[in-house]
Amino acid sequence: MSAEKSASVHWQGAGKDGKGEISTETGALNKAPYGFASRFGDDHKATNPEEILGAAHAACFAMAFSFACDGAGFKTDTVDTTAKVRLVKEGAGFKIDRIALTLNAKVPGLSEEQFRAIAADAKANCPLSKALASVPEITLTANLAK
Repeated sequence: MSAEKSASVHWQGAGKDGKGEISTETGALNKAPYGFASRFGDDHKATNPEEILGAAHAACFAMAFSFACDGAGFKTDTVDTTAKVRLVKEGAGFKIDRIALTLNAKVPGLSEEQFRAIAADAKANCPLSKALASVPEITLTANLAK
């Protein structure tokens, strides 16, 4: 099984004054605005690359965790994942130096030890974690609901 998905961006203008639109082939994002202010400033109505990367990583991890639970014989009730992506200045540019994943899940019958092992495996093996291997720190805080 394989999948190939696409997204496109239209950018107009220079640097801090420029603005762009992000679209995905499914239409889930359709000309979503972004720019300098949504990335570094106070524009909270537009998106930014780090927010989209975080959403993608959280979604990928949640699916990997759910499938891993299924593979171990456990059905997930709820899986809520957050990814915080930190962008920092480095020399003349920027880099992502940290992604903090937080998992809150309810999985009936799963012990804390099994939960931690499955969560760690999902973090290591979800396709986006693998693609983001150059990020120096990807952390996971995992909470199993009783």
